[in-house]
Amino acid sequence: MNYRYATEADCALILSFIRALADYEKMADQVVADEALLREWIFEKKKAEVIFALEGEKEVGFALFFHNFSTFLGRAGLYLEDLFVLPDYRHKGYGKGLIRALAQIAVARGCGRLEWWCLDWNQPSIDFYRALGAEPMDEWTVFRIAGDTLAALGAPE
Repeated sequence: MNYRYATEADCALILSFIRALADYEKMADQVVADEALLREWIFEKKKAEVIFALEGEKEVGFALFFHNFSTFLGRAGLYLEDLFVLPDYRHKGYGKGLIRALAQIAVARGCGRLEWWCLDWNQPSIDFYRALGAEPMDEWTVFRIAGDTLAALGAPE
């Protein structure tokens, strides 16, 4: 599989993949990202990276990821925020290729792990991840503070 890293010129393409993923996950109404925000946070602040899976010259899938850190391992890991392959290109190995590419990046960078979340209802993805050898972390619960709650909690006292 061929892949390439995204460049700043790809902000519209990245956003199109994010929107397609949000549609698939029935969360399109939650997308507030725009090209300017992606440019700022991915390319100017360098808080995330994107790779595209290619069929010839066409981008058919993407993975957006960033580093996290494990205090227990004492080293960084890669966190996969989004993985999406266009519907017409599924079952051709692009998803597995993207995961493999991320694993190669993690190994090359000395990372201790590669991890991600998956929606509980998304059985096709769960089956795919399990087939790769990924193990669910059932003993963990995800917590989140966002929006007005985050603003209130982060406000100066």
